[in-house]
Amino acid sequence: MTGVRSALIQTFGSMTMAENVERQIALIGKAADQGAQITCLQELATGPYFRQVQDPKYYEFAEAVPDGPTIKRMSDVAKKYNMALVVPVYEQEQTGVYYNTAAVIDADGSYLGKYRKTHIPQVHGFWEKYYFRPGNLGYPTFQTTFARIGVYICYDRHFPEGARALGLNGAEIVYIPSATSRGLSMHLWKIEQVSHAIANGYWVGTINRVGVEPLGDDDFYGTSYFVNPRGEITAEASDKEEEVLVSDLDLDKNREVRNVWQFYRDRRPDQYAPLVES
Repeated sequence: MTGVRSALIQTFGSMTMAENVERQIALIGKAADQGAQITCLQELATGPYFRQVQDPKYYEFAEAVPDGPTIKRMSDVAKKYNMALVVPVYEQEQTGVYYNTAAVIDADGSYLGKYRKTHIPQVHGFWEKYYFRPGNLGYPTFQTTFARIGVYICYDRHFPEGARALGLNGAEIVYIPSATSRGLSMHLWKIEQVSHAIANGYWVGTINRVGVEPLGDDDFYGTSYFVNPRGEITAEASDKEEEVLVSDLDLDKNREVRNVWQFYRDRRPDQYAPLVES
């Protein structure tokens, strides 16, 4: 079996960057204690879910990627534990230009690159266009020591096109860090990510925050999980508690499923032009 042990960090956000970073590092340590080789942190891991309000003071959570303090610190953590990390942060490209970004760091501490969230919502309680520009880096994948991985972020999960692009770009595992509360889209939580895994023949590890945070009364329902290419959820976290979810992912399952469900062979890209004409 070609396998990798992976971890998802499910937690909450508090009001200071330093406090959030230290909490994440402590939880990464717990993942390391369980042998995790690739660990993904939650969306905007260094702050609270500030998109519930529109206030320019939260621009203060933005930092450079990869040259800001969080990615430098996490590079040291990755090297310490010989662990690849997916680290979602609020990125400042320049003053006034901000992105919802995930940096990927390999097990030797080297920075492999970043993904910027592509699809940006703007609805009550999710005032993201106030804080973020749409991502402009496409759908890269990153060859870590342990597997080739891709990243999709939160609202992206509603759009199948990027999920397919990650598969075409060679992803064996796709991580989808999110912040989603009980309500409108909760019933989609175990449909969309499971569907991406099935349609594209790869593993998905998806994270949600948990609990109620300082800036609102939204209840984040956790339930982070891993799902294999057959659409089977192989590990799932609590809907109420902070948790480090660790699971063994059999990467041979990707080839096994693709040999049965020939979705890549039977694609018809010559017929798909109308999808991008409007």
